[in-house]
Amino acid sequence: MRLFAALVPPGEVLDEIERAVAPYVGQVQGLRWPDRETWHITLGFFGEVPEHVLPELEVRLARAVGRHSVMNLTFAGFGAFSSARRARVLWVGVTGDSMTRLADSVKAGARRAGAEQTDDKRSRPHLTLARARTETDLRPVVESLSGFSGSPWRAEQVRLVRSHMGPPVRYESLAEWALAPAEQS
Repeated sequence: MRLFAALVPPGEVLDEIERAVAPYVGQVQGLRWPDRETWHITLGFFGEVPEHVLPELEVRLARAVGRHSVMNLTFAGFGAFSSARRARVLWVGVTGDSMTRLADSVKAGARRAGAEQTDDKRSRPHLTLARARTETDLRPVVESLSGFSGSPWRAEQVRLVRSHMGPPVRYESLAEWALAPAEQS
């Protein structure tokens, strides 16, 4: 089964993003906009994981997630991979508490459970909004959305998600773990 670990933002902040990108949906030739139900922030992508690995993976991910506190995050700034001029992916960035340590812990736990890593590189925290099969110039879109800043929100849980391929792509939540309560000052 094809698995990944992710943060799923609350609906009200996704509403803000949806309103911001609405004028562009269907307007850029070759840009595919997945259903909002698939929007997430990937912490670790594990690719194909044998079913017998799943119980140990869940134990390891629960431990990894429990060692990290809830995070205060905000969506801000749009961008594209590999660049706005030669884009295949349009995304909105995530600012606030660093997700790097959480993502590293999740990936390490998955590795210890026997789930092979397919995304060993560090990446910029983001939520993917649209994809193109060929390089597309998204500079006008990225520039017009550059001032976007969403409402702050708290990431409180991490999900283990199974991806069902095929039109349409469908995600199934297999498990969910709470991040530790924020430390009081």
